[in-house]
Amino acid sequence: MSEYFDDLETRSADQRAAAMATALPRQIANAMTASGMAAHLGDVDAASITDRAALAELPILRKSDLGAAQKANAPFGGFTTRATRQVFQSPGPIYEIGDTANDWWRMGRFLHASGIGTGDIVQNCFSYHLTPAGLMFENGAAAVGATVFPAGTGQTELQAQAAADLGVTAYAGTPDYLKVILDKGAEMGLDLSRITRAVVGGGALFPSLRQEYADRGINCVQCYATADLGNVAYESPAMEGMIVDEGVIVEIVTPGTGTPVAEGEIGEIVVTTLNPDYPLIRFATGDLSAVMTGTSPCGRTNMRIKGWMGRADQTAKIKGMFVRPEQVAAFVDRHPEILKARIIATRSGEQDTMTVQIEAEGIDQDAVAASVQATLKLRGNIEVHTPGSLPKDGKVIDDQRSYE
Repeated sequence: MSEYFDDLETRSADQRAAAMATALPRQIANAMTASGMAAHLGDVDAASITDRAALAELPILRKSDLGAAQKANAPFGGFTTRATRQVFQSPGPIYEIGDTANDWWRMGRFLHASGIGTGDIVQNCFSYHLTPAGLMFENGAAAVGATVFPAGTGQTELQAQAAADLGVTAYAGTPDYLKVILDKGAEMGLDLSRITRAVVGGGALFPSLRQEYADRGINCVQCYATADLGNVAYESPAMEGMIVDEGVIVEIVTPGTGTPVAEGEIGEIVVTTLNPDYPLIRFATGDLSAVMTGTSPCGRTNMRIKGWMGRADQTAKIKGMFVRPEQVAAFVDRHPEILKARIIATRSGEQDTMTVQIEAEGIDQDAVAASVQATLKLRGNIEVHTPGSLPKDGKVIDDQRSYE
């Protein structure tokens, strides 16, 4: 296996600037052929957008903008440039396109950097249901010549047995589910020692969990990707921050604005994708990060970010699912007897836990639990508090997990 996925990863600063000066105007012009994107960008001269400074003058695009446009102009709001092979649904709902074309979501670069390639059998435990995560990683595995076992989520005993029977060498999925499989395998007396690599996303990879995998002989690395954008950044063997993918341009801006922050300052991740089929320009992810100075010791020369550092709003990702303030509001609306609700995200045994605190009297806890499942799409512990006893700090979602 060669050290790099392709020559793009080691370009000089001058080569990168020249490539951007060509790619940006082309992509802006392409985006303007999509009615929704053209309406959003307004009267822009595509030929003048040749660098980051010019790009920063364009308006920010948010998920709420996509959602509103899709309601008015179903199904994609006029933000795509061609017919799609696949359609996916994310919470909102937001509908995204996909394709079976080689490495359409650009996950291959990440898998290659992790050491996965020909001869590997990847147990893909990302969901294949509604969201594109499963197919994103399957697409990337094909790009590096690996074999995929499309396991999806759940049925842990079968997952562990299959990993042993097939001689699985690599895992793809949310960070904590691999531990569940390994623990189940140990309980069943199975040999899962051939799993030596793990590529994870969809949630925070906590240092203690990464170390536990390392103690079991598994090198675990993470990427930062979204259903809309595909792969945005990924860890390399150097393990110093995340390297921005070659198919996107990343800015870090002051949350709520489009103004770039100084290098090293924490701000919201804004991404411009060079994907010609889905040309999202200055798409605000709602996630926080910061640019790292210098280049990676691994020799890859693109910008590095510090990885996921929280949300610009109160949205939290729990057990791989986003929980948003508006979902909490929908939950409260179902129960007139609930005066206030607060979501607490913590960790227990290297797994995410969710506690739903409510202020109420005379509540039916079974009905509340059912509403939590229906509105938040997760199960959680229910705590009933007397009216007026919860903190008055404005928080609807309190993420108490440590990311250090």
